[in-house]
Amino acid sequence: MTSVLLGVAVALLVVLVVAVLVLLRIMLRRSTEADPELKRLRDRADAELEQRQVAVAEREHHVALERDRLAVEAARQGTERSRQASDAARHQDELAAARRHLETELAAARERAEAEGLALLESTAALSRADAREQVVARVVRDAERQAALTVRDLEARAHEQGEQRARVIVADAVQRVASAQTSESVVTVLQLPSDDLKGRIIGREGRNIRAYEQVTGVNLVIDDTPEAVLLSCFDPVRREVGRLTLEKLVLDGRISPPRIEEVYEQARAEVLAGSTRAGEEALLAVGLSDMHPELVDLLGRLRLRTSYGQNVLGHLIETAHLAGMMASELGMDPTVTKRAAFLHDIGKALTPEVPGSHAAIGADLARRLGESVQVVHAIAAHHDEIRPETIEAVLTQASDSCSGSRPGARRESLESYVQRLQRIEEIAAVRPGVERVYAMQAGREVRVMVVPDLVDDVAALVLAREVARQIEDELTYPGQIRVTVVRESRATEVAR
Repeated sequence: MTSVLLGVAVALLVVLVVAVLVLLRIMLRRSTEADPELKRLRDRADAELEQRQVAVAEREHHVALERDRLAVEAARQGTERSRQASDAARHQDELAAARRHLETELAAARERAEAEGLALLESTAALSRADAREQVVARVVRDAERQAALTVRDLEARAHEQGEQRARVIVADAVQRVASAQTSESVVTVLQLPSDDLKGRIIGREGRNIRAYEQVTGVNLVIDDTPEAVLLSCFDPVRREVGRLTLEKLVLDGRISPPRIEEVYEQARAEVLAGSTRAGEEALLAVGLSDMHPELVDLLGRLRLRTSYGQNVLGHLIETAHLAGMMASELGMDPTVTKRAAFLHDIGKALTPEVPGSHAAIGADLARRLGESVQVVHAIAAHHDEIRPETIEAVLTQASDSCSGSRPGARRESLESYVQRLQRIEEIAAVRPGVERVYAMQAGREVRVMVVPDLVDDVAALVLAREVARQIEDELTYPGQIRVTVVRESRATEVAR
């Protein structure tokens, strides 16, 4: 049994050895067949590797050459800069040395010139250096004293001028305060109301009635705590009378609205003009004159509402005519021409707000145009010495005018100055293009300028207000401030039929 197993094992071992030998032979054959392909791939890889090594070697060689070239160029530039810096330093040293040399020579030359000049001056003027120095110092002192005196004089003059201006402002302010009561009496009208309930209707919703009234009439309406009364304030007595009559009619009618205010204003204005004609005719009867042009009669009646230095102008004309007539009678002359000249001498004041120029020249031109005699025209033109009086009638007109105006209590200077200032304020704004109406209100502290909306836009309105305010500041002297308000209003009206 053991021998059988041993034989089987030997047989299996022999089979295994034979199988291994066969496998090794097969593998050897396959290896021999693959060797040429591997050799070809290995040869090609070696060739590419050799080519790349050659290229890398060439690139390294070029880089080394470029690095050497840049190093040589940098060394050359550094050497050049060093040379330039050394040259610049050498030039600077040479210039500094030359400058020091020139300064030394100039100083020496200046000293020599001064010495020679002093020697020549001493020999020419027969003065020593000390004497000449004393004279120069004395001259400088005199010039300095003279300049100081001029400066002091200018400072004193400027201080005196500024002091006078300041004093005038203070005095004007004081006079304005003292004269406020008299001015109020002359520029304010009190209108009595049936009841205080009407004040609310006069004001209107959100104040539209009072704004429309002031805009149409140009009269400032003051509504305060005074029971059953309102105040109408305006420097122009004719305008104030028209405003008073307008408000009186509105209160009696009871219908107060902006359209109604405009309608009643036109009626009141016509009535005031008609009343002026009646007043002129009554003044002619009081003086004893007749046969006068109707336009002159109408203008004389307008003067019943105007004042000159607080004196009623129409009353002043009547008084002047009586005085002139009496003086002419005492001299044995016909009093008619003299009385006529004295009665018409201030007729130009009825046109001064509208026509530029002095009232004497305006009145003389008006009388000449309306057929008055040469003696009357000359007396009117000469009553303020604007032309030399050459007739007895002109002299008597001057004398009677002075007597009427200079009597105690006849006139007040402050009111006339106040009215002239307000008239000038209105004139400044009225001459601007596009301005329709101008009213000075609030005792001259506010100017309302109504413009034509088609001619003045919003920007032009701002410019207009600024220009008017600047001109008022430049030309007029007044206490406090003056507000300039430009009103630009567009209206569209259509009638329903």
